[in-house]
Amino acid sequence: MRDPVVVATGQTYDRESIALWIESGHNTCPKTGQNLAHTSLIPNRALKNLISMWCREQKIPFELTETSHKSNGVSIPNKAAVEATRMTVSFSTEAANGVVYELRALAKTNSDSRGFIAEAGAIPLLVRYLGSDVGSELPNLQVNAVTTILNLSILEANKTNVMETDGALNGIIEVLRSGATWEAKGNAAATIFSLSGVHSYRKRLGRKNRVIKGLVDLAQLGPNSSKRDALVAILTLASDRDTVGRLIEAGVVEIVAGVLDSLPEEAVTILEVVVKKGGLAAIAAVYNKIKKLAVLLREGSETSRESAAATLVTICRKGGSEMVAELAAMPGIERIIWELMGSGTVRARRKAATLLRILRRWAAGLDPSPILERPNTTVSGTSATTVM
Repeated sequence: MRDPVVVATGQTYDRESIALWIESGHNTCPKTGQNLAHTSLIPNRALKNLISMWCREQKIPFELTETSHKSNGVSIPNKAAVEATRMTVSFSTEAANGVVYELRALAKTNSDSRGFIAEAGAIPLLVRYLGSDVGSELPNLQVNAVTTILNLSILEANKTNVMETDGALNGIIEVLRSGATWEAKGNAAATIFSLSGVHSYRKRLGRKNRVIKGLVDLAQLGPNSSKRDALVAILTLASDRDTVGRLIEAGVVEIVAGVLDSLPEEAVTILEVVVKKGGLAAIAAVYNKIKKLAVLLREGSETSRESAAATLVTICRKGGSEMVAELAAMPGIERIIWELMGSGTVRARRKAATLLRILRRWAAGLDPSPILERPNTTVSGTSATTVM
């Protein structure tokens, strides 16, 4: 493809090929089979610029009739971004999907593209395709629109553009809660995660019950790929202490415990953060999950074993004797902890050693909460010796 053009249905073809198709008497789109409302061929400069960039990288000769703007000697698809953005205005909703997909692809390429697309005014135009009315009629368009915003938000400056554009955040939340496909919902969750990279936005997002509810519902009901997007966003929001309480009220502990088997690393990391920042409410919510965490000590990956040990230490310290008794009741728990002390990561071994001291202090009838961690230690008998 050397001269890409867009037809009335929004599909892109090489000019010579589609012109020959039309001149042969066809009045339909070869890919979709739809009748063409008109036979005008609109240059797809966004794609042409990508083709040019690829040819340049591969050292393949390619004539580009319109030169790209340059900044510091580096070619930048400025006009391509502007043109692609303008094209979203030119087409009807049905025909816009192909153009929005081109923007999605262009926004994925590099930071310069993301900057120029946003500067060209794409974000307000994309917002119109986030609504449930579009999702019900053209689910692919909704997916492409929210994914383009996700790709644009990777650029730090664009996070502000998204958060300050009228209707953008509400549109993303609407897709998260009632998107037409799981892909759309998952990419909306990924956008929430991207935006929460800014501390002030993280707090702002965490105060929105619709965000919390949408993420928790997706983590409960979605397929694993979408659940993972939701869990990563939840984990980021949970770093704010005020948000943790809202997550607990929304049932995040129960939901996360439900995916401990399928997505153990993400789930147990969230539990670690929740019990650390959530106070007694979090400890109480996790009480019935102690045995599941103990199983992870034995059967989990290196990362999940480490987080499980850290979570259990926090639970036992803050929850007191009742929590320790629940852990101690699990058959073979001391042997499991000993194994982790011998084969876990440095942090896992340290947490396991602390956990064993807590259990032994409880068995001796003493308060387990005063136990402090000792760096890089393992337990021998009732005393601790440094591991070299």
